[in-house]
Amino acid sequence: MSGTPEGPVHPEPAETHAAEPALTERHLVRRAAELRDYRAAFRVAQLAMAVVDEDGIVVVANDSLGSLLGTEPSALREQAAADLVDLASDGRTWHAYREVLGGRRSRFRCTRRLKHSDGRSLWAEVTVAPVPDSRRVLLSIADISDRRELHARLRHLQMHDPVTRLPNRALFFERLSGALEGAEQDTAAGAAPVGPSHESHESHESYESYGYGRTGRIGLCYLDLDGFKAVNDTLGHRVGDRLLAAVATRLTECADSDGYTRNGGHLVARLGGDEFAILVEDSTGTEQLADLARSVLDALQRPFDLGGQRLSVSASIGVVERAGRGTTATALMQAADTTLYWAKADGKARWTLFDPERNAHRMTRQSLSSTLRPAVERGEFALEYQPLVDLTDGAVRGVEALVRWNHPQFGSLAPNRFIGIAEEDGSIVELGRWVLNTACRQARQWQKDHPRERPIFVSVNVAVRQVWDSDLVADVAGILAETGLAPHLLQLELTESAVMGSNGRPLQALQALSDMGVRIAIDDFGTGYSNLAYLSRLPVSVLKLDGSFVRGFQDEEHANPADELIVEALVHLAHRLGLTVTAECVETAGQASRLRRIGCDTGQGWLYSRAVAPDRIAELIGTEPLPV
Repeated sequence: MSGTPEGPVHPEPAETHAAEPALTERHLVRRAAELRDYRAAFRVAQLAMAVVDEDGIVVVANDSLGSLLGTEPSALREQAAADLVDLASDGRTWHAYREVLGGRRSRFRCTRRLKHSDGRSLWAEVTVAPVPDSRRVLLSIADISDRRELHARLRHLQMHDPVTRLPNRALFFERLSGALEGAEQDTAAGAAPVGPSHESHESHESYESYGYGRTGRIGLCYLDLDGFKAVNDTLGHRVGDRLLAAVATRLTECADSDGYTRNGGHLVARLGGDEFAILVEDSTGTEQLADLARSVLDALQRPFDLGGQRLSVSASIGVVERAGRGTTATALMQAADTTLYWAKADGKARWTLFDPERNAHRMTRQSLSSTLRPAVERGEFALEYQPLVDLTDGAVRGVEALVRWNHPQFGSLAPNRFIGIAEEDGSIVELGRWVLNTACRQARQWQKDHPRERPIFVSVNVAVRQVWDSDLVADVAGILAETGLAPHLLQLELTESAVMGSNGRPLQALQALSDMGVRIAIDDFGTGYSNLAYLSRLPVSVLKLDGSFVRGFQDEEHANPADELIVEALVHLAHRLGLTVTAECVETAGQASRLRRIGCDTGQGWLYSRAVAPDRIAELIGTEPLPV
């Protein structure tokens, strides 16, 4: 079958050629109309825009851009777009802008502060994006001043205290962190001290003329009001708030009067309650902070007149000043808080400068406190013994057990380093029980090893908290029964202040122990209450004279007769009451001779021996008497 080939029918070439000019002409007309529409839309658009060529030069700007900048759109042609909207003020923005111009980046957006021709400022969001099918880019600028102002107002409310209108804790730590980061960056860059950043260039000349520069140091005055709670409790929170606002005003005046400072002055903030802080960026040293603290104290000591009601208030201030590099906000505030605590502990209404050595002692104390209880269980304690020598014949009559802490970090620690801590946290009960048990066991062992010698007694220090927080009588009875030590070979030492103030349970415990046959001694006698009449009513058998009396005997060439008279009177009184007397801190033969002449019974001190290990005491038992 003959006919046309199968498949679609194609137009003749002649017909195709005839149609092309008509299609192209229609296309061009349509494109021209579109371009006219685009240009019209560009001119009347509410959004400020400009077309920029590949070199960054404005080709055309719309009316909105001219209005935004306060000039005619035609005047913007052939100007550098970067200059119009401040795109070259920082390297990061400039690089991104050049990337878009070169076609290596699709778009970027930034926020810029622009100036109108009449001098007022406005905030703008600038967007740069390529024009399709072109080597040009479209610059669009949106006025966000209202939004920025609203954001600023909200931020101000969020970052300021409603009572005092001062920056609050959040803004304070933001500023502090920024200052510390700036100090790190300046030091890392190795840059010489410079003035403010470009954002505050107006004050650069004035700043430098006063001799101020970046010091890389940070200062802080951290204070709270002494007795402010009483104001709130007695006069009400409304008066308290008015007082806080008045205090804030005076703090701000003190900060503003401290010479010329960067960023418009020191930052005064209310951290909460009656706590305030004054942050000093680029401080010049501790003297600057000390002067500021003194001026604050003087300002706050002047009475406040609150609507006819006069109030007086004082403050305690912790002062810290240090290099910003290597310091964190947390570390700085910890130091300030510690120093504020010192100021309060030292008597309030004063300022105290941070002392690294004092802080190291505090940190050591905290470390000891946290590890003391486990240390008893781990067996880190040991006892040493110091002889108590008869002043008439030099024989060792007894020993005082002195506890030592073999700390894994700090080495061997004397009792004055940790006994106070143990009394505060209550671990003295467990530690005291261990000391008592160990000392009694050791005394019984010496007795077994030297059966032919006169047995020596052991003296153990007891804290008054052991009497209150445990059954000391039951503990002593149980330990004596367990170790087999006779009660008269155990002496318990309590401080004079603890014994003289005893009543109720402590007095009953002492009496029960005395009835049991245990010797009771008053340690450091002469430094506490010295209620001599009370001695006759206490179950005491021994007085241990404080070392301060004995040290007065050291200068034999210029002896003070009063010292000897006082000691002689105490010894005579004790003997009349049936008590024996031990002198502590005997260091010279002259002291021992005078004490023996006065009638003192026993002596203890470095003249005879320091505190030594148990085996050294064993060597002294049964040997020649010690020199007296």
